[in-house]
Amino acid sequence: MAKDVNPPRGNRDFLPLEKQKREQVLGVIVDTYRQHGFQQIEAPVMEDLARLTSGQGGDNEKLAFRVMKRGEELQRAMADASGEDTLADLGLRYDLTVPLTRFYATNRSKLPAVFKAIQTGPVFRAERPQKGRYRQFVQCDIDIIGDATELAEVELLNASLDALAAIGLPDATIRVNHRSLLSANIAALGVAEADASGAMITIDKLDKLGIEGVAAEMETKFGADVAAKAGEWLRSIEGQLEVPAELSNLFQIIGARHPGKLRFDPTLVRGMGYYTGQIFEIEHPGSGSSIGGGGRYDGMVGRWLGQDVPAVGISIGFERAVDLVGDDLLGAAEGLVLIVDEGTEALANSLRLQAELIEVGEPAVRLERRPKKLNLLLENLATQGFGRFATVGAESVAAADLQIKDIA
Repeated sequence: MAKDVNPPRGNRDFLPLEKQKREQVLGVIVDTYRQHGFQQIEAPVMEDLARLTSGQGGDNEKLAFRVMKRGEELQRAMADASGEDTLADLGLRYDLTVPLTRFYATNRSKLPAVFKAIQTGPVFRAERPQKGRYRQFVQCDIDIIGDATELAEVELLNASLDALAAIGLPDATIRVNHRSLLSANIAALGVAEADASGAMITIDKLDKLGIEGVAAEMETKFGADVAAKAGEWLRSIEGQLEVPAELSNLFQIIGARHPGKLRFDPTLVRGMGYYTGQIFEIEHPGSGSSIGGGGRYDGMVGRWLGQDVPAVGISIGFERAVDLVGDDLLGAAEGLVLIVDEGTEALANSLRLQAELIEVGEPAVRLERRPKKLNLLLENLATQGFGRFATVGAESVAAADLQIKDIA
C-alpha cells in the first residue's frame, strides 16, 4: 500500500515558481516598508505558553499549538497532569503582535524611543482546514511602538496603501472604526459593559448573518429590547456615513494622498481583545474576505513592563494578497540554461562561464548535461522560469562567444 505523501492537513507545499512569486511579492512589500523608515526584526516562532494565552489574543488563543515539555519535566507533568497546559510550556505563535510586545520589552533599551518594526514570517493556528484557511500561513506586519499621536496611524495606513499598490493591488481600501465609538454604540443598545465583548462578537458577524440574523442572535443573548435597538441601529447606518470627529483628521490627511481609500464602518469590530483605539480592515474587490487589518493596542506592551507604552500596528494577510497578484509581477522567464557537452573540458568551461555570466548580471544560470531529448528538457525548464539556453563545449572560452537562443 502506498504511503500518504501529502503535507499535513491545513499545510501546503510550494513549487519553485510559486515560491519565486511569493518571495518577490514579499520582497516588494518589505522594500516599500523600508522606504517608509521601518526596520526588520525577527523573533522566535515559539513563545512561553503563558504569554500566548494571557487573555489578549482573543479566540486565537484557543487555536494555539502547544509544545510539550521535555525530558524529566514532561515525566513529572504527566504524573501530575490536570489539563493539557500542564503538559506544555511553549506554544507556536498565532500572530506576530503578541511576540512583538515581548520582543520590545526584552530589547527596549537598545531600540529608539519610537520604534518602527517590520515583521514577516509564518504563524500557526489549529484551524479547521478549509478553502482559504491554513494552519500555517505568512503574515506581514508593521508596527509603531512609542508614539501616541495620530502620526503613527497615518504612517501605517500610508505605507500599507503604498505597499499594496506596489504589488499591483491599487484598488485596496481600508475600513476604519474606533473602539470607543463601538463601545458607546453597544452601550446605547442597553448591553452591560461586562457583556460588551459578546455583543461585539455578534456584530462582527453582520456580513454573514445580515441585520435580521444579528438581531436574532442579540435577542438570544440579551433579550428583545436590545435586539430591537440593534436592528434599528444597523438599519440606520446603512449606506454612506459621515466621518465622526474622532476620525476626521485621519481621513483628511490620508485622503489628501490616497483619495477615497478610507471608509468609516461603525460595525467594524476586529476580534482581537487587545485593541484600544482606532481599528482597520483592508479590503479588495477581488477578495470575498479582508486581506489585512490592525489597530491601536496601547495597553498590551505595558503588561510586560509595568508602565503604559503606546503601540499601533497593521498586518497584510499575505496569503490572500499574494493570490490576488497577477503572475506578470514575475516578468518574462529570464533564467539561462547552459547545456554542457560531454567531456572534462566542457564541464570545466561551464563552471567558468557560469561565474562570468552571473558576474555580468544574469539573474539565474543553470547547468544541465546534454540529454538525449533536448527539446523535452527545454520545454520543462521553460515552465520553471528559464527562457534561454546556450551550448557549452570543449572550445567554449568566453561568454561573449556563446550562442544564446530563446526557448521557443
